[in-house]
Amino acid sequence: MTTSPDTAAPAADPGAATTVAMLTLGCARNEVDSEELAGRLEAGGFRLVEDPADAETVLVNTCGFVEAAKKDSVDTLLEASDLKGGGTTKAVVAVGCLAERYGKDLAESLPEADAVLGFDDYPDIAGRLRSILAGEQLHPHTPKDRRMLLPISPADRGATAETIVVPGHTIAEPDLPSEAPPATGPRAVRRRLDGGPMAPLKLASGCDRRCTFCAIPSFRGSFVSRRPSDVVGEARWLAEQGVKELFLVSENSTSYGKDLGDLGLLETLLPELAAVDGVERVRVSYLQPAETRPGLVRAITGTPGVAAYFDLSFQHASNAVLRRMRRFGDPESFLALLEQVRSQAPLAGVRSNFIVGFPGETEADLQILTDFLEAARLDAVGVFPYSDEDGTEAAGYDGKLDEDEIRARTEHVVNLVEELTAQRAEERIGDRVDVLLEQLGTDGTAEGRAAHQGPEVDGSTTVTDLPADARVGDLVTAVVTGSDGVDLVAGAATDER
Repeated sequence: MTTSPDTAAPAADPGAATTVAMLTLGCARNEVDSEELAGRLEAGGFRLVEDPADAETVLVNTCGFVEAAKKDSVDTLLEASDLKGGGTTKAVVAVGCLAERYGKDLAESLPEADAVLGFDDYPDIAGRLRSILAGEQLHPHTPKDRRMLLPISPADRGATAETIVVPGHTIAEPDLPSEAPPATGPRAVRRRLDGGPMAPLKLASGCDRRCTFCAIPSFRGSFVSRRPSDVVGEARWLAEQGVKELFLVSENSTSYGKDLGDLGLLETLLPELAAVDGVERVRVSYLQPAETRPGLVRAITGTPGVAAYFDLSFQHASNAVLRRMRRFGDPESFLALLEQVRSQAPLAGVRSNFIVGFPGETEADLQILTDFLEAARLDAVGVFPYSDEDGTEAAGYDGKLDEDEIRARTEHVVNLVEELTAQRAEERIGDRVDVLLEQLGTDGTAEGRAAHQGPEVDGSTTVTDLPADARVGDLVTAVVTGSDGVDLVAGAATDER
């Protein structure tokens, strides 16, 4: 028997509680999706457990970004399937980007997974899992280009966007109770899986750009903004769960509001989020340099409670390479943007990602990139070797570099970046920074992140000389006393320093 998103799963005994473990791979956007799935499962009678070995069902939220991420996802599914050898675990189910992107092909190549479900299965995820546990064979998800689900023009999307499944967007359902609904606004269909003081919060999903190296729009769909009231409502709910920092995530935050008729909507939303009771800091991720307008720079650098943090997706610095990527920019425009940011917030943090070895990249292009990196003084840098991605335009380009050459160029850039970001961290010695404490030590120290350090990828700050009553979630002012790579050491500030 098979089921589809439009067919209700067989009725199950609502009192038959069953256990499920969520394993999440990939980015912060996936973390939000996992917490939506967890909320729906809990509301559907499932009990969430941390250890997959204690779960009847293991739900793996996969990543389909690059080859390394795909391999990690497959390895995790295989490891989870090993638990089915006579213990508690009865089913392993793949969801997420890899499942959405490859669907039935993934199911055929990975029979160890009991089901491969797509985004359209999320609203009835509890029913789907109960069907699987009952021994039913669900038809694997059939991939489709999700860009085709919405009108090409953002202005025409409107109500159409509300009829399709967009993971991480649905937060108001009358039949899904919330333990702590906000005083106003919709209830959050979300169950926190991480009790830390930072939580990602989705601004939007999908992307309208057509970068030649990227397949994400084909399986994440066209760009869809969440309505400001939904974002603020979920922010209030997160604050009631003890969240101190909101990490705003999307595929392209600079486009927020364009499909709602107001491209400047993020500038007005940031003060509202920063004013939410209990929220200490708001951080914006993933900005397109060519779309980062002066008003947005002013809003990020000048709004109290918003981190002066710029996650700018440069990808390269050579104009020739960027044109082949279907992107815009050059060293001069990028450096002018950085100067604009730092003239308004001298201590602002800047991170970016770069692709090395793109088809047609010459030695001269590589030199332009390294010269830009030396001039840019970035705080954190991700470096990715180019690899063909299924269904992308660049996969059909000529001028491909061989793997050894890509590897050598990548190693060269990585070594340079490690040196430059360490120098940038050392430049911060003597600065006063506000650190969100995330983990307390046993010796009067704590680890956390300053405003220029994004979650997981940008390094951390160890704070010493903390008062005895310091707690996780405190925002502590400290003076930087040392650095180790991109990581900082800082002493809790007193009135004298």
